Amino acid sequence: MIGSWWIRLRRGIGRLVSGQSLQWRLALLTGGSVALSVLAVGATSYGVTRWSLLEQLDRELVGVAQTASQTISSNVSNMGGLSADMLGASNGLLALVSADGVVKQVPGQPVALPAGAEEITIARMQSGSSARTVDADGTAYRIVSVPMTVDADHYAVIYGRPTTALEATLGSLWIVLLAAGLLGIVTTTVAALWAAQAVLAPVRRLSQAVKSVTQTDQLNPIRIYGRDDLGELTKSFNLMLRSLQTSREQQRQLIADAGHELRTPLTSMRTNIELLLADDKSGMLPEGARSVILGDVAAQLGEFSALVGDLVALTRDDHLQRPHEPLDMADVTEAAVERARRRGPGIRFDVALEPTPVMADAATLERAITNLLDNAVKFSPSDGTITVTLEDGTLTIVDEGPGIAEEDLPLIFDRFYRSDRARNTPGTGLGLSIVDHTVRAHGGSVRASNDTERGAKFVMRLPVITETAEPTL
Repeated sequence: MIGSWWIRLRRGIGRLVSGQSLQWRLALLTGGSVALSVLAVGATSYGVTRWSLLEQLDRELVGVAQTASQTISSNVSNMGGLSADMLGASNGLLALVSADGVVKQVPGQPVALPAGAEEITIARMQSGSSARTVDADGTAYRIVSVPMTVDADHYAVIYGRPTTALEATLGSLWIVLLAAGLLGIVTTTVAALWAAQAVLAPVRRLSQAVKSVTQTDQLNPIRIYGRDDLGELTKSFNLMLRSLQTSREQQRQLIADAGHELRTPLTSMRTNIELLLADDKSGMLPEGARSVILGDVAAQLGEFSALVGDLVALTRDDHLQRPHEPLDMADVTEAAVERARRRGPGIRFDVALEPTPVMADAATLERAITNLLDNAVKFSPSDGTITVTLEDGTLTIVDEGPGIAEEDLPLIFDRFYRSDRARNTPGTGLGLSIVDHTVRAHGGSVRASNDTERGAKFVMRLPVITETAEPTL
């Protein structure tokens, strides 16, 4: 029964707290904790004070009873000459009980004191004292009993006094404790509410920032207050906003650049196809022009397919989905060199490859190296030489072309960037971007420069692994 009641109480409190805001939860929990503390302290203080007052009253009553016993012992039959008027000054009552339980009251007392087992025991044992609270004629009395012996007869003197003053004092104490406790609970709850409001201000700013991002689509940073945990949380949130803003700008730039680059081959293809359709109706094209136009369409389709393939390779994070495995970078480079030889049949390749174990995805790494070699083939003279060197995880490719202009070096790996020298050469402007994207995904780096005696120079570095390295996903 008690267990089910406690469970229902906990569930009710849980529903009450969970339905409030975090600020009010902290305030309510603080107020509840203070209320329990005040209740415990108040109950303890009240109990200790009551016990102390009763002890003090009992000592006083015992002293009066012992004094009265000396007076009564001189004349037991007449109660030592004591009367109700004499006891009325102290608002006390007096009685005498014998060992056989016969009770004798002071003459003229308005209320008769009862004698119970405790008082009879004192009379018979003639040692110690007793104290208890009794109800006499509708009034609470605190009575004590002390032993008395007269001519071998054993008695107990009973003395009592109303507890009205004691109860009034305890009532006043209870009111003071209740008022102080309520004031403390209210004050603490208000202070906790204010403190929670101040502490949770950064959290509310974060929440407002999230709402602002959702509603206005504006990635504005949040002002940082302090260097505490909430300040660090705000820093992390601002870093996330900056990363999101950068990603969004890159996405917009990619879409804009892709739309621009895709428009050119599509427009040219549309013009050629319209010419072919018009020729079907009117036969306006001269002999052999139709074949030339079809060749142009095929070339434009190839350019369009290459551009779409480069865009897909650049935007998809296949390197995060495919497992990297141990492989020899020399084998991957050799395969890429063979492909480059077919594209530049008159160009000589000076190749020096050392075994270089790395963790990589063979397909994406080979494509990156092939893009570097294709770039070298594109700008090398038909009888030129391309030097390919692999040593200690560093792949160096040097061609004999015109090199890279100094102003183009910082932009060479940007998407769709093409220098003035490359305007009339085939390509999408994404090859080197794919190289940079792939190499970074493998934990490496790539750098472009000009060789002092020849043309362009590209240096790709990947981390070399030991023989005991395990594959990573």
